[in-house]
This record gives sequence, C-alpha cells and structure tokens, in this order.
Amino acid sequence: MRLNKYIAQSGIASRRKADELTLQGKVKINGIVMKEPGYDVADGDIVEVNGKIIKPISRKVYIMLNKPKGFITSAEDERNRPTVMELVSDIDERIYPIGRLDFNTSGMLLMTNDGDLAYKLAHPKNQIYKTYRARVSGQISAEKLYKLRNGVDIGGYITSKAIVDVVKQSKRSAIVEIKIYEGKNRQVRKMFAAVGNKVLDLERIAIGELYLGHLKQGHYRKLTQKEIQYLKEC
Repeated sequence: MRLNKYIAQSGIASRRKADELTLQGKVKINGIVMKEPGYDVADGDIVEVNGKIIKPISRKVYIMLNKPKGFITSAEDERNRPTVMELVSDIDERIYPIGRLDFNTSGMLLMTNDGDLAYKLAHPKNQIYKTYRARVSGQISAEKLYKLRNGVDIGGYITSKAIVDVVKQSKRSAIVEIKIYEGKNRQVRKMFAAVGNKVLDLERIAIGELYLGHLKQGHYRKLTQKEIQYLKEC
C-alpha cells in the first residue's frame, strides 16, 4: 500500500497532508526516516508518524459539525485559540476536518478518519460544490453578479465559475448564496472584496447535496449510510 494511503487509513491525516509529513521527515519506516511519499508499505513494515507507531483502522467515522465562529479548523493552535477538536472530544476515534473553515466563518464542517474520502472531497478536480450564505455590505448589482459568476482576480488567481444568487437586498447590505468548488484561503471573502463588497457574516450551509439543516452551532451528528454513500459516489 502506498505510504500516503497507509497514513490516511490510519486516521492521521489526508493523503495530501501525509505527503507533507513525509517530506518534512516526520515519518519513519522500521526506524529510518522516510522522505519518499511514493514508498510502498510492505507487510511487516513498522510505520511511525511523529514518533508514534500507526496502523490502518477498520472502523470509519463520519460526522457533520456546525462550527461556530471563533474556532480553528485544526488539531491544535500555536496561539492557544479553541479548535474544532474540542467540540468532538467525546469521539473515541481520532478524526480530522475535511478542508477548512476560517476562524470567523461558521457552518458545515465534515470530519472523518477516512483519508481517501477526505482527499476526494477536498480536491478541486472533483468539482464538489460548497454552498455559502454571505451577508455583505452594500448592494450587489447585475454587473457584480456577472463578475462573481464568471471569475474574479483574488490576488493573482482568477476564480473558476461560481453559482451566485442574491437572496435578499436592502440599501446597506445583501444576503447572497454562493457555490464554489475551489478552496483557496478566504476565497469567498476575497471574491466579494474584488467586486467592492465586504463580507460581514459567512456561513457554509452545504457540501454537495448535504445540507446543514437545523443542526445547532457547536453540535455534531453522525452521517447516515445514505449520506456516506452519496459522498463516496459524487
């Protein structure tokens, strides 16, 4: 089994993150540092990550969390800010977030120990749309809508086409629903800034056809078998 897949199936991180850990010299095979992500793990190999021996796990866990603002989407934070792991501390298995939500963004965050699924959902090549509801300052004109839908420059990068609709418009602000399949850092905020609107509040309400619904902030639920199957097949 390829090393990154072995690490992913051990519930440590996604395959992409596993490659990073390997290149950083944090992975050992039989006591020797391994910096080749393409290494094939053989039967009997002892694999360590950060000094801890790991093995693929058999029980997969899939949850949906409604992340509140003020939580970091990572296992730990050097500034000691609260992390999403504190919200799922009663889960015995080691799980990790699929993708990220900004510190000041709330909404749906999927978490799992299934590295293959995490890789699939996070990679933009699979074009799995994430739906956000944004409250922005000012008005959204037809010209701005056109630009948002067809790509804007967010600092040397032109975004792909997006699905954008105005839900409510007032004189001073607007509520806009935007669907993107990319995941650039603070992308939605940068897209609105590119057309002259500041994001005042941002929530992710769906990933693909999975919707947050009435799940309360700070709470999580396990995905149904139907939802898991959908994610694997989408």
